[in-house]
Amino acid sequence: MNMFCYQCQETARGTGCTVRGVCGKTPEVANLQDLLIYTLKGISEIVVKGDLDVKELGTFNHDMLNSLFITITNANFDDDAIEKDIIKMLAVRDQLRTKVGALDLHDSATFTVSDRESMLKKAVAAGVLSTEDEDIRSLREMIIYGLKGLAAYTHHALNIGKEDYDLYAFVYEALAATVDDSLSADDLVALTLKTGEYGVKAMALLDTANTSKYGNPEITEVNIGVRNNPAILVSGHDLTDLEQLLEQTQGTGVDVYTHGEMLPAHYYPAFKKYDNFVGNYGNAWWKQIEEFASFNGPILFTTNCIVPPRSEEVRSRIFTTGSTGYPGCVHIDADEEGKKDFSQIIEMAKSLKAPEEIEKGIIVGGFAHNQVFALADKVVEAVKSGAIKKFFVMAGCDGRMKSRDYYTQFADRLPQDTVILTAGCAKYRYNKLDLGDIGGIPRVLDAGQCNDSYSLALIALKLKEIFELEDVNELPIVYNIAWYEQKAVIVLLALLYLGVKNIHLGPTLPGFLSPNVAKVLVEKFGIGGIGEVDDDIKMFMGA
Repeated sequence: MNMFCYQCQETARGTGCTVRGVCGKTPEVANLQDLLIYTLKGISEIVVKGDLDVKELGTFNHDMLNSLFITITNANFDDDAIEKDIIKMLAVRDQLRTKVGALDLHDSATFTVSDRESMLKKAVAAGVLSTEDEDIRSLREMIIYGLKGLAAYTHHALNIGKEDYDLYAFVYEALAATVDDSLSADDLVALTLKTGEYGVKAMALLDTANTSKYGNPEITEVNIGVRNNPAILVSGHDLTDLEQLLEQTQGTGVDVYTHGEMLPAHYYPAFKKYDNFVGNYGNAWWKQIEEFASFNGPILFTTNCIVPPRSEEVRSRIFTTGSTGYPGCVHIDADEEGKKDFSQIIEMAKSLKAPEEIEKGIIVGGFAHNQVFALADKVVEAVKSGAIKKFFVMAGCDGRMKSRDYYTQFADRLPQDTVILTAGCAKYRYNKLDLGDIGGIPRVLDAGQCNDSYSLALIALKLKEIFELEDVNELPIVYNIAWYEQKAVIVLLALLYLGVKNIHLGPTLPGFLSPNVAKVLVEKFGIGGIGEVDDDIKMFMGA
């Protein structure tokens, strides 16, 4: 076994990648990421046991978020960059240890390494499988994966200037708990739900950050064709990177297109003033191998999801920033004021051909909570009249597996009196289908990025209030969610914390769920998988 990783939905055989990551990461990268997480656990134990005030930790808090973000699936494949971060965080750890004096600390807070070889050796000993009890391991990892998603959303909010010290304190608390052998499975189940509670807070913080700076998303038609200008493609999730790029490309003759999870940027009013922000190119992250080749221009990754490029020509056009990284690709860092110089990308774009058109038309989105609240009377009347029988929350992630065709077929075969609520890149499975509308209400309501699943929760809570129901589960809302990586994990935990039950996950249940932990989720929360499309539709519709 060269490595062990089972944090994403596509993990090998549904049990774990042991030779090389299905995502493309090497054993060296996987092991270094494990050691980075182990180092963060040590830092967290020092903060918790030393009763350190997180407000006095300053940028250490920000470094911790970035380090967690680095380990998310498809974010950073650069082993040198990860090694540098380990060295940096070890220095932070040791500096903090001098502040707290003599404490009884876990090995993660005291271990030493001298070079790459010793790092890799330590990583193997400290990795996921170092927790022998299968159920404890499963719960610890679910908490850690939730924290990775929470860190990603908190990091985005921080980039806009919004932060919440309670979030930092909880991350330290939870990470420290994962090396506390005195905690029982029941303790960890409770901590899992608490992780969901703070996931809600993180998504609320990011929602406030986004809308206060860029305005509330509004119903928008997004062009999916191309113009005959050189162009830059922006992928990932970070709106501040997009904003800086748009500012720097004004008047240069270079167009900017979104890709994947950046599509919802078009819904924000603040970005509509840029006349070179012209549309969305392509589909979900996993199709980038072919779509990047036909785009012709440079690609900027602001966050995950990177797929290792197959050609040197495409790799030469990929730039990374923030928590992302890929060997051989130029990485652009921010200066002390958070500004990034994208001139190298802009100059490259000018020297390359315009994108090749791969499709034409428009897609409609912008149905975040504020916009849907504006339509509340119309929606409520449609429900009361029977025009809308059920809402289907089909948020989450897309992925490469053929079994994900299920979601396209499911959306296409849903009865005409149903509406799909979506967020995340799962929407690419059906957002270009002609599903029509119900009394002017589109049958696919796209709230935005994966973090905008928070909007879907707010919409459900608002409908509960309007219909004067005691329980959100009494609403005519079904949750049939596709998942892929750790941002989806924190969304799931957030929904569980909010009391949502009977969520169906697919195309497979997480490999990190032990049989006993899976049983708890089924019995306590009604978590289920997916089956055949027609059978599932009948079940959900109560037929």
